[in-house]
Amino acid sequence: MTLDGPATLDDVARAAGVSRSTASRAINGGLRVSPEAQAAVDDAVARLGYSPNRAARSLVTRRTDSIALVVPEPDGRILTDPFLAATLRGVSAGLAATDLQLVLLVARPGEHPGQMARYLGSGHVDGVIVASHHRDDRLEPELAGGSLPAVFVGRPFADEGLRWVDVDNVGGGRLATRRLVERGCRRIGTITGPLDMTAGVDRFTGWRTEMREAGMPDDAVAEGDFTVIGGTEATQRLLDEHPGLDAIFAASDLMAEGALHALAARGLSVPGDVAVTGFDDLGIAASTTPRLTTVRNPVVEMVNAATSTLLALLAGEPIAMDPQVFEVELVEGASA
Repeated sequence: MTLDGPATLDDVARAAGVSRSTASRAINGGLRVSPEAQAAVDDAVARLGYSPNRAARSLVTRRTDSIALVVPEPDGRILTDPFLAATLRGVSAGLAATDLQLVLLVARPGEHPGQMARYLGSGHVDGVIVASHHRDDRLEPELAGGSLPAVFVGRPFADEGLRWVDVDNVGGGRLATRRLVERGCRRIGTITGPLDMTAGVDRFTGWRTEMREAGMPDDAVAEGDFTVIGGTEATQRLLDEHPGLDAIFAASDLMAEGALHALAARGLSVPGDVAVTGFDDLGIAASTTPRLTTVRNPVVEMVNAATSTLLALLAGEPIAMDPQVFEVELVEGASA
């Protein structure tokens, strides 16, 4: 069959020997189409190189053929935070074998809480993966109560009705702190992540639990923001308020790097004067001096699991609501 231009739906129908409506149903999911007709249409599509019109297809299927990766953080964080960068790469790679397009949604200055949730609920995408969410961004209640398939990378604050994957952040906080206790440190402080994020809360809980089990004071606490600058400033506050500090658990490697800067500026050696542990092992730990002792955050495995779960939901497969929680592992460096 010779065509003067790009193949149309009518061309496919003629080549397959079926009606236009049957060809349309076969291309858009195969509803009420016999196996013989489906095979004929598939063969015609392949021979003619037919590419469906997405706008017309969405009217039939009520699907947009796109999913959203929602990161309620300023856009600059995507480029500088290794966890967020790895999440973006992982979701994109997970969709490579599909026809789905990826839509990235980041926070904008002055954005009102709930604005992202309202966008997602307006039919612009077929599903969503949420990473680095905060308590007040309104994503949890809106997605839990809606029909849009969604998977969170990170434990939600209220997980009823939500699917999620995460690392064992409590266990990781305990593991990093235990390393400092076993080293013989006796005045151990922590730089928490933001406490409006479950990762920040859970890693803080791990530190506090380990400290109390060791019979040590747990008052040396400074909240950070998962950035290098935040880690530097939090360390300065810790040193000012607790001058006898001999160890710090920072809830991310970026903040641990900031701690190393602050300690060096005060003439304190690591680990001689103050030992330091971090959390993530996503490239930062290997580039610091000394190399950080840290906890591995299996972001690749988590993102793969989240993407696979979302694709299964979009395909109509039954997926259990049980969370997927990945184990932690201590990665030894020279800082502790």
